[in-house]
Formats: sequence, C-alpha cells, structure tokens
Amino acid sequence: MKNKPHIDRFFCYFSDPTPCYVDEEHVKKLKGLGVSMGKLESPWKEDIKKPSKLTVKDVEGKFVSDDNVIAVGDVFFADVEEEWIMQPGGPIAHKCKTLIEPTRIIMLTAQRFIQTFLGSNFIALHFRRHGFLKFCNAKKPSCFYPVPQAADCIARVVERANAPVVYLSTDAAESETGLLQSLVVVNGRTVPLVTRPSRNSAEKWDALLYRHGLQEDAQVEAMLDKTICAMSSVFIGASGSTFTEDIFRLRKGWESASSCDEYLCQGELPNYIAENE
Repeated sequence: MKNKPHIDRFFCYFSDPTPCYVDEEHVKKLKGLGVSMGKLESPWKEDIKKPSKLTVKDVEGKFVSDDNVIAVGDVFFADVEEEWIMQPGGPIAHKCKTLIEPTRIIMLTAQRFIQTFLGSNFIALHFRRHGFLKFCNAKKPSCFYPVPQAADCIARVVERANAPVVYLSTDAAESETGLLQSLVVVNGRTVPLVTRPSRNSAEKWDALLYRHGLQEDAQVEAMLDKTICAMSSVFIGASGSTFTEDIFRLRKGWESASSCDEYLCQGELPNYIAENE
C-alpha cells in the first residue's frame, strides 16, 4: 500500500440509521480511488434524527486515538457546543476554512444588513446560474428555468407571502438579474430584488467585517449570504445546489423555516430546454 492513502480508524459520529451513511457502493468508490480503511465504527449510540446535546469533553473522551490517520464522518447534525464551530481560530486547531455555522461577527453583520435594507418581512432567493445550465440539463427533469418563467414563480411566492422585498443571492450575470428585476411584478408593482452592495464607507452595516479584516474572505462572504437567507421570512432555493441545502439546514436548526419555503418553480418543468451536446 505504499504511496496509497490508508485510514487506520474511521469514527462515525452517528450510529443510526447506518454508520456514517456509508454503504457498500461508497466503500467500492473509495477503494476505486485507492483509499483503504478499517471497519466503520461509532463510539456511542447516536441517532441522526434525535441527536443528543453533548459537550466538547464528551467528544474528546470518545474520539481519542493513537492511530496515525483517523477519519470522522457524518457530523453535519451533531449537537455539540456551538462556539466550537462558530469561532474561527478558536479552540479547535485546524486549517479548514469552510464555515459550518456563522460566527458572531457574521451573525451581527447579517442582522445589520437586514435592519438597513430589508426589514423583518422579506423573501430570500438563491438564484444559481453560473455553470448551472449544463448541470441541470443533465438531470431529468431539468432544474434550469428561463428568466421569465423564474420571475413568474417568484412573483407567486411574493404574493402568497405578502413580502415587500426580495433578497437576491446569486452568481448570475447582470444581464439576467436585470431582466429578472424588470419581470417580478405583483399587483402592478415591481418588487425590488436587493443584493449586497459594494463597499461604501458611508454605510456601516458591514463595519465589523472590515474591522476584523474579513471583508475579502470568500468563505465569510458565502456564509454571510447563507445567514441572511436563513433569517428570511420565506426562502426560495435552487434545486440541486448544496448552497441551498445549507440554508435549508440552518433554517431547520434555527426554527426559522416557513411553510412557504420551496425550490424555485417547484413542481414545474422548464418551459424550454435546450438539447444536450
């Protein structure tokens, strides 16, 4: 096994319904990549549907190992002390940059943005476009909607939720967002689609990010977007997007989910689909 990765011990945070959600197909894929590993094991009885409230000491006591290479799987819904995953550079020494939960700074910045631009009643929309056309058209059914159709779907949710404004989280080109903005009309009124503006020293909602040198951190920017969306009255997500699923997860955990939450044009097929290459 020289020069091939080997996992000496594979811990699973959750034991039920299956350890780490790893089935035979996953094991075959890992082996196909040249990764070998020992047996999946869970040091305790934990059900992913009913996670126990645990402390850092609980985790340290169960996940200790002298092995050279260990892996810990399936910690997405772990209910451990939140400060450990909210605090960058905190008590866990690691080089991972992806934020699982918003830090206090991000949370306050999101609140200040909402107080400045959106107010208490707003819809958040994750409008994924970049690279999504080919990805969606490879799926059956496709999840990529023409802008006019997307606008109609958004307008229906706005009317149902009676929200005055929509927060737009998107990677779309200005040509698409401009058209979308012109088409989202409810009862004769164009509904504003609000995006986070470029830095303006006259605005103070993002001052904390600049004070702590976080203004150009891509992970912080992404988590700020997720946090604003997670705090909305209603959320419209992009089917097939992990970014959207992270927001749904936060809304579930924060109990901010709404019965009006849905994927964009949920239950509809795109009214036009291009041929594949």
